[in-house]
Amino acid sequence: MFTHLFKSAYVHVQDLFKNPFIHPGASLWGPLKELWETVDGAVLRRQPESVHLLDLQLKKHKAHFLSLFRNPPKSAEQREKVRKASTEGIAIQGQQGSRLLPEQLLKEAFILSDLFDIGELAALELLLAGEHQQPHFPGLTRGLVAVLLYWDGKLCVANSLRTLIQSRHGKTFTLDLSGELVALTTRFTDELMNQGLTKRILTLVSEINVTREFERLQKARGLGDEKHRKEVSDLIRESQQALADSLFSWTCQSPLSKDDTLALIGHLETVTAQADGSLDSMNMSLVMALLYCLDVSFVEQGTEDRDDLLQALPLLTERQYVSVVHSRLMDGQPWKLPGLQAVCRLAWALSLRVLSQLPQGGALVEFTEADEALADQALLGDVFLFMKEGMLGCESFAQEEFYVRRLHSLITDFLALMPMKVKQLRNRADEDARLVHMSLQMDSELPSSLRKDLDHLMILIGEFYSKDSFGLELGLEFWCPTESLQHTSLQGSYLGMALQRPPHKQVVLSKFVRQMGDLLPSTLYISYLRMLKGLANGPQCAHYCFSLLKTNGATHSDNIQGVSGSPVSWEHFFHSLMLYHENLRRDFPNPDAAQYRHPPLRGITQRELDGLTSFFQLLTTIITWSENARLALCEHPQWTPVVVMLGLLQCSVPPVLKAEVLHCLAAFGKSPEIAASLWQSLEYTQILQTVRAPGQRQAAGIEVELNEIESSCEEYPLTRGFCHLISTLVESSLPINLGAGLRVPGFQPYLNFLRNSVFLPFPTRAYRRPAEKWEVADAVLEVFHKLLRDYEPQPSDFVQEMVELQGEQVPAHKPPGHSIMFHLLNDSPMLALCLSLLEEGVRQLDTYAPFPGKKLLESAVLHCLRLLDLALQKEVVFMDLLRESQASLLVSPLEQLLQGVSPQTRRADHIVNIARYLYHSSSNPEAAFQSAKILRHIANYPNIQNRLVGDFTHDQTVSDKLMAGFVECLDNEEAEEGAEKGDDSDLQKKVARIRHETQIHILNLLITSLELKTPNLALYLLGYEVKKPVSSTNLQDPGQTTALVIFVGCLHAILSLLQRGTEKRSGPVLTQQAPHLAELCYQVIYQLCACPDTSGPTMRYLRTSQDFLFSHLQHLPFILPSNQIAALSQMSWLMKTAAIELRVTSLNRQRSHTQRLVNLLLDDQPHTQHTADGESGMEEETRSVSGFLHFDTVSKVRRKLLSVLDAIDFSQDMPELLQLDFFERTQIEQVISNCEHVNEQGHTVCNVKLLHRVLVAEVNALQGMAAIGQRPLLMEEVNSILQQVVERNRVRRSLSAKRHALRSWRSLVETLLTACPADLIPADDRQLIIRDLLLDLHDKVLSEDAAGELMPIVAGAVFTLTAHLSQSVLSEQQQGVGLEASSGFASIANSALHLILRKLLDFILCTGGGYQRLRAHLYGSLLYYLQIAQKPEEPDTLQAGKAMWERLTAPEDGFSKLQRENLAIIESYGKALMEVVCRDACDGHEISRMLALAVLDRILSIDRQNQWLVYVCNSGYLRSLVESLRQDDAALQTLLTPQPPLLKPLYIYESKMALLTRVAKTGQGAVELLRCGLVAQLIECQVFDMVPDSDAHRVMRDPSGFIPSPMDRYRQILLPTLRLFQVILTSTTMNHQQGAAQILQWLIVHADTIQSLLRCQELSMGVLQELSLLTGIISKTALPGALEMGGEVNSAALLEFQGHINRFQRLCLSLLGRLAGSERERLLKQAEIAAPGDSADRREEMEVAMQQVCANIMEYCQTLLLQSSTQAQFSICLFSPSGSEPAVAYSRAPSLGLVMYLLKNSAADFFRFHQSHRQSLGKLQSLDQLPPEELKELCQGLVSGPGGVEKISSVQRSLLAKRRLVQLINNRAKLLALCSYVIETCLFVLWRHLEYYLLHCTPTDPKDSLLPGGSGSRGLGLSRVSQQDLDVLKSDMAAGFGEALQRKLLEVEGLYSQVRSRYTFIQALVRRIRGLLRQPKS
Repeated sequence: MFTHLFKSAYVHVQDLFKNPFIHPGASLWGPLKELWETVDGAVLRRQPESVHLLDLQLKKHKAHFLSLFRNPPKSAEQREKVRKASTEGIAIQGQQGSRLLPEQLLKEAFILSDLFDIGELAALELLLAGEHQQPHFPGLTRGLVAVLLYWDGKLCVANSLRTLIQSRHGKTFTLDLSGELVALTTRFTDELMNQGLTKRILTLVSEINVTREFERLQKARGLGDEKHRKEVSDLIRESQQALADSLFSWTCQSPLSKDDTLALIGHLETVTAQADGSLDSMNMSLVMALLYCLDVSFVEQGTEDRDDLLQALPLLTERQYVSVVHSRLMDGQPWKLPGLQAVCRLAWALSLRVLSQLPQGGALVEFTEADEALADQALLGDVFLFMKEGMLGCESFAQEEFYVRRLHSLITDFLALMPMKVKQLRNRADEDARLVHMSLQMDSELPSSLRKDLDHLMILIGEFYSKDSFGLELGLEFWCPTESLQHTSLQGSYLGMALQRPPHKQVVLSKFVRQMGDLLPSTLYISYLRMLKGLANGPQCAHYCFSLLKTNGATHSDNIQGVSGSPVSWEHFFHSLMLYHENLRRDFPNPDAAQYRHPPLRGITQRELDGLTSFFQLLTTIITWSENARLALCEHPQWTPVVVMLGLLQCSVPPVLKAEVLHCLAAFGKSPEIAASLWQSLEYTQILQTVRAPGQRQAAGIEVELNEIESSCEEYPLTRGFCHLISTLVESSLPINLGAGLRVPGFQPYLNFLRNSVFLPFPTRAYRRPAEKWEVADAVLEVFHKLLRDYEPQPSDFVQEMVELQGEQVPAHKPPGHSIMFHLLNDSPMLALCLSLLEEGVRQLDTYAPFPGKKLLESAVLHCLRLLDLALQKEVVFMDLLRESQASLLVSPLEQLLQGVSPQTRRADHIVNIARYLYHSSSNPEAAFQSAKILRHIANYPNIQNRLVGDFTHDQTVSDKLMAGFVECLDNEEAEEGAEKGDDSDLQKKVARIRHETQIHILNLLITSLELKTPNLALYLLGYEVKKPVSSTNLQDPGQTTALVIFVGCLHAILSLLQRGTEKRSGPVLTQQAPHLAELCYQVIYQLCACPDTSGPTMRYLRTSQDFLFSHLQHLPFILPSNQIAALSQMSWLMKTAAIELRVTSLNRQRSHTQRLVNLLLDDQPHTQHTADGESGMEEETRSVSGFLHFDTVSKVRRKLLSVLDAIDFSQDMPELLQLDFFERTQIEQVISNCEHVNEQGHTVCNVKLLHRVLVAEVNALQGMAAIGQRPLLMEEVNSILQQVVERNRVRRSLSAKRHALRSWRSLVETLLTACPADLIPADDRQLIIRDLLLDLHDKVLSEDAAGELMPIVAGAVFTLTAHLSQSVLSEQQQGVGLEASSGFASIANSALHLILRKLLDFILCTGGGYQRLRAHLYGSLLYYLQIAQKPEEPDTLQAGKAMWERLTAPEDGFSKLQRENLAIIESYGKALMEVVCRDACDGHEISRMLALAVLDRILSIDRQNQWLVYVCNSGYLRSLVESLRQDDAALQTLLTPQPPLLKPLYIYESKMALLTRVAKTGQGAVELLRCGLVAQLIECQVFDMVPDSDAHRVMRDPSGFIPSPMDRYRQILLPTLRLFQVILTSTTMNHQQGAAQILQWLIVHADTIQSLLRCQELSMGVLQELSLLTGIISKTALPGALEMGGEVNSAALLEFQGHINRFQRLCLSLLGRLAGSERERLLKQAEIAAPGDSADRREEMEVAMQQVCANIMEYCQTLLLQSSTQAQFSICLFSPSGSEPAVAYSRAPSLGLVMYLLKNSAADFFRFHQSHRQSLGKLQSLDQLPPEELKELCQGLVSGPGGVEKISSVQRSLLAKRRLVQLINNRAKLLALCSYVIETCLFVLWRHLEYYLLHCTPTDPKDSLLPGGSGSRGLGLSRVSQQDLDVLKSDMAAGFGEALQRKLLEVEGLYSQVRSRYTFIQALVRRIRGLLRQPKS
């Protein structure tokens, strides 16, 4: 059948748990699985709300229970329906319409139907289910999977039945379930029982037969590989077992009816035993069921519901029941197992005996009298022998507590209720002993009638009580605490009840133990010892047994007379031992004698051997359990057991006995104080010969015995015993100086023996018992493991130390762990054997067949894995120390050795073999755990990963198995987190913990690998492409595609772990049940999404087929009070993944995905509850974020983002300081910090184990008596230090988790606000969301106990949020909304804004003196916040402004209102805030300083009351700032070097200058600055003189354009200074000449620089900016009058000053010549060519700058003229009287024609500017109607990069266009103002000069030129003026100043001046000039 994969069209069955077919009840797996999960959840896992679900399921599946295991029948109709499915199709539930199924599938369905005799539809459905589940079973076809599912369905029903019955209330046990649940299950199971459940179970149990089933399957080819066979047989057996257990559980709780009981007895009559005579576990359950049926022992217990239980007991209430059962058991028909019949008879006899003692038993007297006879029959049936062999031999016996309890009550009831029978047995035994003795004496053969009943009983008791897997210590009932009450040391359960009498039964039993030991016949001696050995099993029992043997002995005085006490006493035992030793030692031969090989064994007979063996076993048991006994015996002066035993070991005694002796010594060695002396004795007696006597020919001791005696016998008890002894001793103590004096001290000889003589030869030796091979391996490997586990590499291990031995120096031995490490880090035989053992282990496990010694092989393999793991852990330190020591050892890293080639397979498959253990994790969880651990160590090495991927994928079948192994370990139902390490008493919990840790290791392996380069293991395991590029992977759900089956990979496993429970309200189950595991799973998902290679495929898969993020985010926040750290980490990884998803979906324009997540995170409306199938309803999708429709009706809920923030607790409890009495605190802190390391998660934690070692070593190093007395106190303090450190580690981890969570939260918030399309969140909502986030963040960070470590992240988040808030509000205003609303600004109310401001300021203040960098963020936030109230730029429309009065009375606009209120809030914080900001502005980190300066600047600009200004001035901060300029000088000078340096000083300087400029804008501030000596400081700065060479550094340009050229840097230094001067000059006004004089002084000090700037040939933009500022300053300062203000200046200096001023004047005028003249056009052209892209911009800037320079120079001229004299005739002349157009060549003084030219140009420009101003205004007013091309063109200037405009939305576009238009309009307005000013000053200068030249000037004749002086000297060095010049001047001027020009000028005045409500003198001046030019020549 199912041997090939079918590449056929495939039908998806949507959900196996919904009946896939319309045909009802056909389902054989899905619904049954669901039934079992419900039952399990309700009864065993006690899930809430499960009772209701259980009720529904039970109603639905009642038929399944009633017709237990019956299959739906075949029918012709179904057959027909299925046959047509390939042509007509078949309807499948959950899918519309009918589906066509392939022919092949139908064929298989018919095979399956015939095989299991099930209905055709059911068979088809099973197959489809098999196909659906196939991905989980690599290597199996769908048919084989269907076989598994068939039996799994059966098992589910059987398990459900068993669990339901176990939940009933009854007489034996209780599960503590709710009454409602118990009532439900009891009602249900009662119904089943009444309808014949027992008989059905018994039929099934006998019908189902694994062998038969297998034959049927084999015929139909329904069996796959070994694993499949094992799984099928396990399922069948477990189903059988579960059915039998159901019956057992029922009888434990309630009795069976009469017929059912008879049916059960009838079944047991036919039961047979297994090959070894024991019952199998299923029959064992049924036997126990009958024993519980016949059980009345609970009557004695006297529980509260005893009477109810008695009423229900048919033994008491139904006479008929008793009679039927009685006759059936008394009936002489022999059963197939007579022993079983005997057990049942004995149980019935004991029940009758109990009944006869009850009041109700009177009526049953005819039956109860037969109890004796029944007991006799039972004894004749060898009842005790069968109980030992048939029942104790069954392996399931010891695993069921209630079996053990029932058998205990059976044995003790027999002894207690039938004392006469016991007496008879004893008498019979005594009689037999005499007969035996006589026949021995007379050498006749033994009599045939011997019975061994008592023998069997004792041996049964011994066997039964020596196994105590549940720690019940039932044997205590045999010990009656009589004398031991004085022993206060005994922690018995009787201490509290010393005066109470023990129960009767206990007295009887203890009497039995004692009496049996009295006058014991020799035949029973061994049995009695064995019984005692069983009864001594347990800590209290051992103590009682020890006391018994002590009191049995005779007193010391008797002993002297040679009278010995009881033969069962310590005295007797040890006395005999000493005699044996004496005798045997005499025979001890000379070791050199040849006959040593065959020593005469005349010493000990077989019987004595057995006796001694039994004694040693008893002794071993007692001292194993009781430490008191150990010490008491060891220190006994006469007996000296250790010495005698070691002596015996040297004698010629059979190896078996020596082995017992060694085990006994090992038990003694459990006490460290004995172990130390035991080592020395061992060495002294040379059991293992470590010292060769000179001349001794061959070795002696155990080595010889192993090689010669044991090897030839093929049995190795002695070797195993020796290994066990060494193993115990090594654990207790490892002496360093063992054997000192005789040999090189140390453990080395023992290690060499174990390695070379035991371990390495073990595979090649012969073994009579195959299992013993693995016993030897396991024993020796255990020693190696312990030695390596306790070894810590030390530097001293690598230094060759010498010791003196018999006068010569020999090398000392290294510690044994070192030697093992050395062998494991080399290609040694030891490593090779370990690896081949691993290979053999995995090969054996792959057969799934039982073999002798399987458990031991598994244990040996486990030790090998542990050795490798330890070596990998320690190798790093080991090799580091080795390198440092420079010793000549050669080692290779183990991970490289593991890549070696295996000699068996000739392939490098060691690591693959190790990984294959994961595949066996279900049977060997521990091996899988170690394997995962080793792989994780290896995964750290990138070079190995690449090879591993090749090894893992090399062979497809192995590859599938490996993958299946990883998946099985990951997706394990049984794993459980949280079980503490110490709690290993409960095996199930231990396994659950190991499985969980395996998951953790595998996830860590994935996490480590993902960080390495591809291909790596993680990619292969998670299902990505490793042969092709990773990004080409296409992840799919597991299942069958058209071509192939996609098997489950680790990614599917991780997702299925995480997805469990996401559809329920409680959220993902994993986050609660296994928080750490969930955290790592989320981390893996995040890494996959974050890594560029895997991101695409992963996110697509998560988004489309899993809807992963949405389903998890909706359950945030995860709250875990017990494990806050893990919950935070889970959320961190999830939020980081969500941030990536938001960014990706936004980039890919997947709006609906983004929208869904955004809604989920930000909505404050309650979500509609999910509909049943987990899909969200449509209404949720369509609703907008604001949800205003629901506004009134629905209460608000907390936004998801805020509730996540709530989950991060900002407070952190810090551990208190250490309180130390002995240690020095500073030193301890030093030690702690030395022990710190960074762990895998990147936290710095203290290594507690290392610290513990250091501290304990410190305590041990203390000498002297005082130290020993103080030791307990010292250790206590060490403990408190360690607890403190553990707490510190926790705090660090907690803080780090909080930081991580906050960072992730912040990145999610920032992604939401920045990366998502803006229109997903409407502006009004956006502001409210930001408001909520900001207020919540502040509330949390400002609470009293917020941890300082979290503040920086919060500050960063606050900065981003404020920036977005400001941006959002501003963009809203630009779109023209908001300001008119009365509630305040934009959508966010003013009150909210004020609240935010207050919190911000509180935050700034609460950071105090530290945290300066953190405050940088907050200052940034504050600046953004204050920006909100800044009025946007408005267009200068040149309309007549409102009158002054109107302006004063106009209502306040929103901006100024908000600004005023902001200021009020800021001022309310008073000096404290001022202090913080000013202090930050003056010193500290550069960025904080810049931002603090900016904040000061901002606040000063809105502070109308000047409070801050006053504070800054008075507190000395201003002076400090001013004085710091001198220090900046040096830093600024370095900036001008060609190499681009750090630009920090420049930025700070700019910030300072900006602030000082702001201060200077008020008169008061400017005066203050001058007082602080600002100008004086700047005069001393030399940086201004260091003008860089403009061309020299072109080479050094920064390619990115970020670092400016040296010239630009120079300008960045110069311009702020010039601006500052300009502001000071403006603020101080004319009456305050002091400022002007100081600044003039600055000009003169730096005159050379300034003159060179004024002369500059190349007028670039930068130069023009410099000039516009310089000329402005010069025009206000370089005046003749300025010198008088300077105070007492001597005449020489005055002359020099005058010279400078004249030079400034000359340079300015010549500059005017250049700018007003012909050069102007050329410059503008040049600007356009230089930067064609933004030519319009550049041209505008140049125009403004040129106009500004001209205006400044003309103002200068005007001022000079006015200062020299008010009347024209005394005025100075600046321009020569030449009216012609200026030529290019500069004359010494520019002519008046230049002024005329400037006037004309300015007038022309004015009209040009006016025109364009009007156009732009028009565009602005009709912005909406502009064509798109024009809009684009307008935006071009503001958007950088090509194609930038295309990407902008239309709303943005119109906003940008508007901003651009306002810019243009305001530029034009500025130009118009400058033009009109230039026109006015030109006219004034013209008029002044013309008036002088035409009215007052006396022309000179050429001949007068020799006369000194004369009128000409008043000009600036003008040559003499002749009359002719004047005439020409007049005519030129008259021509130039024509009508057209005059009209133009008047029009300018009309257009501009009056509109601006400012009256100019243009008209008056024009009139005067016209008058001058018209007047006739005088």
